[in-house]
Amino acid sequence: MKRLFKYMGMYWKAVLLILLLLCGQAYCDLSLPGYTSDIVNVGIQQGGIEESVPKAISKEKMGQLLMFLDDDSKQEVLDAYEEDETTYDKEAYVLKESLQKNDEKYNNLKDLLSMPMMACTAMESDSAMSEQVQQMMEAAQHNPQILQQTMGQMEEKFGDLPDTILDQAAISYVKGAYQDLGMNMAHIQLQYLFTTGAKMLALAFCGMGISILVGLLASRVGASAGRDLRSRVFRKVVGFSNNEFDHFSTASLITRSTNDIQQIQMLMVMLLRIVLYAPILAIGGVYKVFQTNVSMSWIIALAVILIGLVVLVLFTVAMPKFKSMQTLVDKLNLVTREILTGLSVIRAFDTEKHEEERFDQANRNLTKTNLFVNRAMTFMMPVMMLIMNGVSVLIVWTGSHGISDGQMQVGDMMAFIQYTMQIIMGFLMICMISIMLPRAAVSAERVDEILTSETMIHDPEQPKRLTDAEKGVLKFDHVSFRYPGAEEEVLSDISFTAEPGKTTAIIGSTGSGKSTLLNLIPRFYDVTEGKITLGGKDIRDISRRDLREELGYVPQKGVLFSGTIGSNIMYGNPNGSEQEMIEAAQVAQAEEFIETKKHRYESHIAQGGANVSGGQKQRLSIARAIAKHPQVFLFDDSFSALDYKTDAVLRQALKEHTENATVLIVAQRISTILHADQILVLDDGKIAGAGTHEELLKSCEVYQQIAASQLSEEELKGGAANE
Repeated sequence: MKRLFKYMGMYWKAVLLILLLLCGQAYCDLSLPGYTSDIVNVGIQQGGIEESVPKAISKEKMGQLLMFLDDDSKQEVLDAYEEDETTYDKEAYVLKESLQKNDEKYNNLKDLLSMPMMACTAMESDSAMSEQVQQMMEAAQHNPQILQQTMGQMEEKFGDLPDTILDQAAISYVKGAYQDLGMNMAHIQLQYLFTTGAKMLALAFCGMGISILVGLLASRVGASAGRDLRSRVFRKVVGFSNNEFDHFSTASLITRSTNDIQQIQMLMVMLLRIVLYAPILAIGGVYKVFQTNVSMSWIIALAVILIGLVVLVLFTVAMPKFKSMQTLVDKLNLVTREILTGLSVIRAFDTEKHEEERFDQANRNLTKTNLFVNRAMTFMMPVMMLIMNGVSVLIVWTGSHGISDGQMQVGDMMAFIQYTMQIIMGFLMICMISIMLPRAAVSAERVDEILTSETMIHDPEQPKRLTDAEKGVLKFDHVSFRYPGAEEEVLSDISFTAEPGKTTAIIGSTGSGKSTLLNLIPRFYDVTEGKITLGGKDIRDISRRDLREELGYVPQKGVLFSGTIGSNIMYGNPNGSEQEMIEAAQVAQAEEFIETKKHRYESHIAQGGANVSGGQKQRLSIARAIAKHPQVFLFDDSFSALDYKTDAVLRQALKEHTENATVLIVAQRISTILHADQILVLDDGKIAGAGTHEELLKSCEVYQQIAASQLSEEELKGGAANE
């Protein structure tokens, strides 16, 4: 998880902007239930009347209210209003605008009028009580003590009522006062409904716009993170030595560069879009719930505990499967790659059935794990929906009792349900992400394993430069090498010098270390002991770029890239001329088959050179090295796929073209190295002999055995006679 946040932290500015936008979206989403409550409570139940103090009241009704107040209170109420004789059907009092803007005075006025309005509402609904109160109030006009006694009785009678009932009574009185003045109550109600509805639509559109913008930004951050991670992984892998390639399989590197980074990218989008939003929504929902009704907050706590238990069970059961997912993808990719690469061999040995079973096994293992994860997800969703629906029923059941007791209104209960669903949805979204999180965390570890891996081959801090006068002389000085972690040495105490204008050949039995020796020169591996110098400088003191710029390497297995014949030949010299390309093809004896193709040098080369033969692939690989004009040529058994005639012609042309370059040839066939200036015979990682062909036939037993197995008796005698 830490690694995921590390990758996401690279885009902290965008993340901060998304966080601010999510706060705005949460505000919009959390405001909607409140407006829903207002529409139900005020717009429908109260007819659009939201104030509990009349803004306008007839003088007649004002007189009724004043009967219940003492002289000081009467004066305070009258000071809050001003007379209006023209606006309404009757002479009226209108609430001053300055007082409407003063919350303290407005609330004080509300407290003064709440009990009189309650009394007047009761009088209007009960005629017997109306006459009784009227008589009491007339008597109180002559005796203030009777008024105080009457008000005390009323406060005692109505004081125990919930605030909700008192507010509703005040609203009912205000509505009657407006009707008495001839106001259009239907217009007031519709105006309130349209105004509140317009606010809800504005908030909904605003929330939608923010959601789209957040989705866009989150997608850009995820895509950018995926792009940068792939680039970093690729640059790291390109700089790997052969030791790192031995540690990370090719199939695993491909999976880590594609599937693993895709998992990280998807989770980043979800984290920014959902996980960041969920706690904001949940915290805001809790705040709104406590503003709506504190008495039912225990329901939310119960729901969160139930969801937490579901998540705990899910993680306990499914976590091991999550961790094995990417390993199984690796295995499937490995099997698929092996089968597709070796398809011709599989067909030749008629082992299709065995390979199908091997693939099916890897496929079944991955499918089984995927099914388990999907079933866990399938189990989670209905359980969550059961919790959500159960909480809704519990809120309705509890809220209905509150409405019956006058503790809350219908709109408040509806708002509470919506806030609770938003809180639960916040946790539900986090639970959904929890399905992806373990797999993405494993992917992040796998990607980080590549990015933090130590490459054994490093450039020096202050690399040395090769001068033109020094280039070309290659010297092995008591070189020994063993593979990392191995106990035995592959090469032991190798010393020789390869000079410009001369050909140095290396021959030996299979496994004697020929290719390993050649791989030390481009620093695919570094020597364990001794040193290799080029132009008198240790190759470890030269930057890898400068070193490899001097080398023309032809691998044992010809490697071509998708493109054209021309692009493959000029791969190491992209700015070279067409003449250089043609000359390289001629020297490599590739022009013969190139000319037979319709588009010649523009002919298409399939991936891996699948549409050319092995010999053609080798000749194009040799042409690629020639076109680079290196100081040192390295041929790792690069003539094995050529027929004898082509081999001889190619070596003759190559000798003329490389007369000023150092040439090292690793070969299995003596005929390839017959005329080399120096032949090194390797046996079990050591130099068993060194010299020309004729010298070795006399002095080196290993070379004599190789020659006896490859050359005829006449050729052997001819070599001895020449000596």
